[in-house]
Amino acid sequence: MGPSDNLCTLGLELPGAPVTFLGVMTLNRAFLKSIVTAFLVLLYSVAPLHAQQSQESLLEELRAAPESQADRLDRELNILWDRSGSPAMDLLLTRGRKAMEAKENAKAIDHLTALTDHAPEFAEGWHARATAYYQAGLYGPALADLERALALNPNNYNAIFGLGVMLQEFGDLERAGDAFEHVLALHPHHESAKGAMEQLKQNGIGRRL
Repeated sequence: MGPSDNLCTLGLELPGAPVTFLGVMTLNRAFLKSIVTAFLVLLYSVAPLHAQQSQESLLEELRAAPESQADRLDRELNILWDRSGSPAMDLLLTRGRKAMEAKENAKAIDHLTALTDHAPEFAEGWHARATAYYQAGLYGPALADLERALALNPNNYNAIFGLGVMLQEFGDLERAGDAFEHVLALHPHHESAKGAMEQLKQNGIGRRL
C-alpha cells in the first residue's frame, strides 16, 4: 500500500483525481493539516508487521537506557535503518545526503528519487527524500514521503520528529507536541525532541498543572 492508498482509505482522495505528488504540491495549508490529522491516527495505530528482531531489541534497550548508552544505541539503529540490502542503493542514499549537506536540493531529490524508484520498500529512502523536499520548501511532497517512510518503518523516531516540525510550522502545536512525545516514548534522550517540547511548553503546550 502506497501513500495514495492510505489517503484514500482515510477518505482523503482528491476530488476527481487520485492523490499524486503533483497534486499534493497544490494543496492549501488547511487541507495539508487535514491529511496530517488522519496520518497521525494511522501512525499511532499501525504496528510494524515485518520488524526485525534486532530492531525491536535495540528499541527496547533504547527506551530503558541511561543517557550514557543512548548515543550508541541510536547509532546502531540508524546503521540498521540505512541498510537497503544493495550497495548501489546505499550509494544513492549517500549521494543524496551529501547533496543535501551541500544545499544542492535538486540534485539530492534526483538521487533519492532514483533510490525510491528502484527500492520502494526501503523506508530510509523515503525519509531522506522527505528531508530533501522539506529543505526545498516543498511541504506537500515531503509529507507524502514521510507517510510512506512511516508506513514502512513506524519506529523511525527521526521521521516522526520531522512530522512534528512540519506540524509546528503549520501552527498545529497540540499535534506537534503529540509527535514529539511519541519520539520521546521511543527515544527518551532525543535531544531535538526534548528541545522542541521545551519550546512548546513556553507556549503553554504540554504543561502539567
